[in-house]
Amino acid sequence: MALRLAIFIAKFILWFVGISLALVLLFKFVPPPATATMLLDENGYTKEWRPLSGIDRNMVGAVIAAEDGKFCTHDGFDREAIEQAMRENAKGGRIRGGSTISQQTAKNVFLWQGGGFFRKGLEAWFTFLIELLWGKERIMEVYLNVAETGIGTYGVEAGAQRYFQQSAASLSPIQAARIAVNLPLPKKRSVLNPQGWLRRHGNSVAAQVSIVRRDGLDSCIYG
Repeated sequence: MALRLAIFIAKFILWFVGISLALVLLFKFVPPPATATMLLDENGYTKEWRPLSGIDRNMVGAVIAAEDGKFCTHDGFDREAIEQAMRENAKGGRIRGGSTISQQTAKNVFLWQGGGFFRKGLEAWFTFLIELLWGKERIMEVYLNVAETGIGTYGVEAGAQRYFQQSAASLSPIQAARIAVNLPLPKKRSVLNPQGWLRRHGNSVAAQVSIVRRDGLDSCIYG
């Protein structure tokens, strides 16, 4: 009985590793057709894939400034940010996340929304794989195409068309920042008419876009 169970577990692990490797390798070259979040969205979904070369550098700078300042230097996990988030969350109040862009990409493409240790464990596995097999450029490209940017809206191209009636290929720092600060809560935050803290945060991120470029925080993408 114990031997049979051990064989079953070993086969399951090999199957899971093989399937996950195949999916990660496939999506290194092929745009993910849809994600679980899109398919489960009661509002339906609108998306339009745009290669990274067709997305304004301001948009890349804005998400790095707003979401993950160490994107180009970490291995997929910002341990300092995770520890800080755990300390702040232990105090109560507004829940703070410590996920990197790589982790968010892994979750958005391969998994589902929500917490739990099991899902977080899978997220860590897929984050490791995409960092290893995709590299930073592909991670950023996929992230900017699958991230939810509004109600039933996915990817920065669909977001730019929705909010500004123009392509993501040409976004000003403030436009890119408005989209970027909306990403954590796209169904609740306003891109076109933000107020209070959200407006100030967007202005701050817009001001940081040039700093991201000046300090080479996007150097893993633009060299």
